[in-house]
Amino acid sequence: MTKLLVEVYARKDCKHCCQFAKSSDCALCQDVKDVVDRVMGEIPFQFKEIDVCSSEDLDRRYREDVPTIFINGKKAFKFKVDEAEFKRRLRKEMIKDGMQRLWEKKHHYG
Repeated sequence: MTKLLVEVYARKDCKHCCQFAKSSDCALCQDVKDVVDRVMGEIPFQFKEIDVCSSEDLDRRYREDVPTIFINGKKAFKFKVDEAEFKRRLRKEMIKDGMQRLWEKKHHYG
């Protein structure tokens, strides 16, 4: 069974995020990572954190949209993650993946 892939596009250094936040602390990225960590203990998935400052293209695309969360390559959340909705979307992707594999198996051997 292939694990789901969850990617979080964020910043290692949140100085830029703080320019848009009302306080001097940017907690958005940390809040998202906390939710991801909690859910990972319950639902298996691969996790990859991408620092948008690692390339000019990523910085340009996500400069004001961090954190952005993708599930299996599809944009799922921006700025905040609702834990219940995150779990629901992960389970939906797991079911979809299982159905796809069954369909392929049926048509491959059928």
